Amino acid sequence: MVAGVQIHSTQAQEAQQQILTEDALKFLAALHRTFESTRQSLLVARETVQLRLDAGQQLDFPSETAHIRADPSWICAAPGPGLEDRRVEITGPTDRKMVINALNSGTKTFMADFEDANSPTFANMLNGQVNLRDAIRRQIDFESGGKSYKLKENPAVLIVRPRGWHLDEPRVTVDNQPMSGSLFDFALYFFHNAHELIKRGSGPYYYLPKMEHYLEARLWNDVFNFSQSYIGLPHGIIRATVLIETLPAAFQMEEILFELRTHSAGLNCGRWDYIFSFIKRRRADRAAVLPDRKDVTMEVTFMDSYVRLLIQTCHKRRVAAMGGMSAQIPIKNDPKANEIAMAKVRADKLREVTNGHDGTWIAHPLINEIAMDVFNQHMLGPNQYHIRREDVRVAAADLLNTKVPGVVTLEGVRSNVATSLAYSAAWLGGNGCIPLNWLMEDAATAEITRIQLWQWVKYGIRVADSGEVITAAWIDGLVDEIAPTLKSAAINEENLSIVARYLKAQVRKEWPSEFLTSDLMGYLAVRDGCPAQWQRSVL
Repeated sequence: MVAGVQIHSTQAQEAQQQILTEDALKFLAALHRTFESTRQSLLVARETVQLRLDAGQQLDFPSETAHIRADPSWICAAPGPGLEDRRVEITGPTDRKMVINALNSGTKTFMADFEDANSPTFANMLNGQVNLRDAIRRQIDFESGGKSYKLKENPAVLIVRPRGWHLDEPRVTVDNQPMSGSLFDFALYFFHNAHELIKRGSGPYYYLPKMEHYLEARLWNDVFNFSQSYIGLPHGIIRATVLIETLPAAFQMEEILFELRTHSAGLNCGRWDYIFSFIKRRRADRAAVLPDRKDVTMEVTFMDSYVRLLIQTCHKRRVAAMGGMSAQIPIKNDPKANEIAMAKVRADKLREVTNGHDGTWIAHPLINEIAMDVFNQHMLGPNQYHIRREDVRVAAADLLNTKVPGVVTLEGVRSNVATSLAYSAAWLGGNGCIPLNWLMEDAATAEITRIQLWQWVKYGIRVADSGEVITAAWIDGLVDEIAPTLKSAAINEENLSIVARYLKAQVRKEWPSEFLTSDLMGYLAVRDGCPAQWQRSVL
């Protein structure tokens, strides 16, 4: 249909016809041919940084951009329509029911997620685009199981999170190269909806994940300018909030805002992925070994420092400093346990609003009232841009501080094994957002659990309970013991077997894989109809 563009899947044919139109494919091809070489060079640059860190070099604030940090004159764009007040944002995947429930939740915005809360089957990616298109046009109402789902008046403002720069979209190739997952997700939403969103008094708004360098932000800004020109919109219509969820990005927050300043809507504390990145980028540093996942709280020095620096940075440049996720979900039939869980949510939101955050994330509609009450009580205006936090002084050593109270326990190891297996198997089954132990988990949790297990094996950490050294063989035994107990309607034996072998292989590697989603994507691609070579061996 379009020269050089091939679609390698017959899945979701109706959605393909609606979304992968000839004009949309021409836009995808134009983006790919303009920006793919830059994307690849930036991914190589990440590898170069990692090798320097492995050799003992420490991360620091870049000297070549000191003038940007020192210049008080520049500020970012004003909030886009509907983004002035973002005190509570709900996140979730893009299936039709979830989209309606999230938009009706009473939160200020809904981040529709094509990334970590989504399993990127081709059907999920394309049907998600259909659902968002229909929601924008108020044509999403449907009935299922005798229940009617209808969009309310004045729903939440829609923000979309595409996949990160590192992920490919193998089901669509341009000139025999897989597309960038980032550009695929961004472009289809933008192409089909930007004009309609503006007509309705909103705009094309995005969350941008997993960046590690300000040049990656520059690439996004170039993509935005190209895309706005392509469909005849003035520059500066798009707004993008960047998730600061990698350790290198924490040293370049002002530079990232500067690169996106004509399109920026702020920064967000992507806390779970940030912990994952803290371990991954410091993989060669035994001093960076962390204790049980539950002990790595927002109060520990390296987490608290990055939060305070993010708030200071955003308010200095007049944009939103968004807080992180509360993953708790209501615990039914156990009022006492539920109150303990909800008290954790209240405390987390109180910490955020009193620190100066302009909003927060939740994972379940029933948590909205708690989060909204806390922010309504302590944030009387639409945001807290006026709280400059000029008292904050964060040095590189604070962001790298490895002093985290706690130990590694048998329960911590078992929990990591179970969570890694359960989530990864569900992801292979097409579900990227699952409840585990009354928490709504996404790929970030699976990444933390995987890399902690690798780190504990790599450095021969002892379990505090028994003094036993954590070895690959011991992890094997736990995997074999726990995997059979996880089988359910959402987690089948074939997928459990794949991820069990994957986890056993991971803890034996010299260095951990960058992303399990990249490793396992081949299985989804081949199931969707891609050639077998897409399923590269990762076991």
